[in-house]
Amino acid sequence: MGVEPIGIVTLLVGVICLLRGSGPTVIAFSIFPVFGGAAALLFGSTGIQPGHLFLGFLLISALLLHGNPSSVVDRAFQSPSFVWLVLLVVYGVLVGYFAPRLLQDTMTIVPLGPQAGAGSGGTIPLGPVSGNFTQAVYLFADLVTFSLILAIASTPRGFRHVAIGLLCFGAANVFFGIADLISPGTPLVDLLSYIRNASYTFHADELVAGMRRIIGSWPEASAFAGASMAVVGYCGTLWICGRHNKVSGLLFVASCILIVRSTSSGGIAGLPVCLAILYATSLFRCGGSTGTRASLAVVLAFPTAALLFVFVLILSRDLYQQVYDFMDVTILSKPTSLSALERGSWNASGLSNFFDSYGLGVGLGTVRTSSFAVALLSNVGVPGTIFFLLFLLAGVLLPRGTARTYEADVGLAARNGCLCLIVGALISGSTVDLGLIFFIMAGLRSAVSRGVRMSPTTPA
Repeated sequence: MGVEPIGIVTLLVGVICLLRGSGPTVIAFSIFPVFGGAAALLFGSTGIQPGHLFLGFLLISALLLHGNPSSVVDRAFQSPSFVWLVLLVVYGVLVGYFAPRLLQDTMTIVPLGPQAGAGSGGTIPLGPVSGNFTQAVYLFADLVTFSLILAIASTPRGFRHVAIGLLCFGAANVFFGIADLISPGTPLVDLLSYIRNASYTFHADELVAGMRRIIGSWPEASAFAGASMAVVGYCGTLWICGRHNKVSGLLFVASCILIVRSTSSGGIAGLPVCLAILYATSLFRCGGSTGTRASLAVVLAFPTAALLFVFVLILSRDLYQQVYDFMDVTILSKPTSLSALERGSWNASGLSNFFDSYGLGVGLGTVRTSSFAVALLSNVGVPGTIFFLLFLLAGVLLPRGTARTYEADVGLAARNGCLCLIVGALISGSTVDLGLIFFIMAGLRSAVSRGVRMSPTTPA
């Protein structure tokens, strides 16, 4: 086992946070998932990310030092969304162990893990792979994260700490995006290498449309864009609702710009969907005595700005050509690129595995895909997909809180953050695991009581 420099930093921050209290611990935990390309601890070729390592400190804080284990367990089992997530994890672990063995050699798969590319055309006969274990661990960590955040955010003070922690995650993601943008030829390149030390293939310094791709603290541009889309949904909603509006508005705008600048096809294609979600939120949030100026401005100004942009493109042929060339390289011509054809073959193989397994899935972590929907169907089949959809419905989609209170607005922001992250995953997600940040936002959303205010409205 080896401890990397980022691992030492994680351990030091964890100890300091435990000494300072539950607030700093949960805020720090919300930030650490930004290190998506880092390995804090290395076990051979397998690494533990800083966010998963820091989950241990959150467990100690919530269960031993600053919390009550019985209250955490009670709060979790009272939540229907927790039950559905438990069923997803249990089914995923069981099918991940039994399916590759019972169906061994009956079909070919595009494997997830070190076995990828080992066979002809990147496929191998179905059988147990390392991803069965690692993805089960990740999904169990997601369950623990959701449970702890749900319990912590069930108190007004803990709720605010999680809300601020997610803002800090957005700030860190923007910081590393800007740092990556300006890093060429500067000492920042060496500093970024310390947080890009995992055993992934890093797609840094790639050029698209004459521009260098931005990956921030993530392995590739699509992962950076996916995390940024979660920030767009969360911070954009907070700004619309007038909550922490100076910080949230700045992070929202910066994240939108960085998504486009990253040249990620998934990010550029998914950003309009995220903006549509925010526009729909503005329609319901404006008006009345508690309506916000930002929501009204979005409702009135967005259609006008869109029309003006179209008119400018029509009148300026040079600008139109530049925009068209950029969209052609990043989106329009993307389906014919080698990477798109390869990802399309992953999805086709995954769907074939889904049908060949009679809809039960070939095992959690068995198959690599290029869409979260295909990952669900191929890995955990119809039962696992139903469990996830019921979790999403119960924990994220159903209305919660008294409208236009602080708790309801932050919960709404967490919901939109989850939806925007799913938008990105549907375009380019390769596994069932949506990441710790998704389950932090889902836990925050689920902590808001349905139709009942948690406490008197907290000032923004």
